Amino acid sequence: MSRDEVVGGLHAVESLLAHAPDRVRRLQIAADSSDARLAALVGRAQALGISVEELRRERLERNHAGLRHQGVVAFARPRPRAGEAELADLVAAGGDLFLALDGVTDPHNLGACLRSADAAGARAVIVPRDRSAALTPAAAKAASGAAETTPLVAVTNLARTLRELRDAGLWVVGLDGDAQEPFYRVDLTPPTVLMLGAEGEGLRRLTREHCDHLAAIPMAGSVASLNVSVAAGVALFEAVRQRSATA
Repeated sequence: MSRDEVVGGLHAVESLLAHAPDRVRRLQIAADSSDARLAALVGRAQALGISVEELRRERLERNHAGLRHQGVVAFARPRPRAGEAELADLVAAGGDLFLALDGVTDPHNLGACLRSADAAGARAVIVPRDRSAALTPAAAKAASGAAETTPLVAVTNLARTLRELRDAGLWVVGLDGDAQEPFYRVDLTPPTVLMLGAEGEGLRRLTREHCDHLAAIPMAGSVASLNVSVAAGVALFEAVRQRSATA
């Protein structure tokens, strides 16, 4: 039997109750909280028939050390794992903006990328099954609810998946700090996969070879690169800007 998924934080638990209430087994909350938003969340859970356990804040902290829970923790059945078949369905349904991450292993960065992808209207975040952070409680908290609305698709072979997406008519644009062309000059209005690599390492050679285009975010200051989640936000909303301008 799979272990329950632990989700902490007001945004994340609210999103879980809104989008997948059938997955939620129970909540634990801080008994000494006077937060009106938490009280409303508890009322919603109870209306759904979900049990709520009150714990002293010290015990909640002890039970979930390292999780920024904001006074609420949900225990949920594991979410269905998305893969190649689900990605093909999203493309077939008209998905025209995807974010792909190559070797991003920090859960907080993964969660932040999910949050930006959701905000920009991307249909999914694509990661390699073996070289990526998992959707841990820390990642779900950083996603601030987006883990319930934007699929995280883990694929067996990222290069093969990029090839299949290109064959399906999507334009794969890789962000590469060594590229000569500024990212803002790339046309992002066609159906697009934005491809980002891990900080420091960047895109792997095979991943680079499966990109239609490589471009760099211009850097005007003294730093050489951006945090991958910041770069993802810049790239996603440049696509949103270009598409809004032509709408």
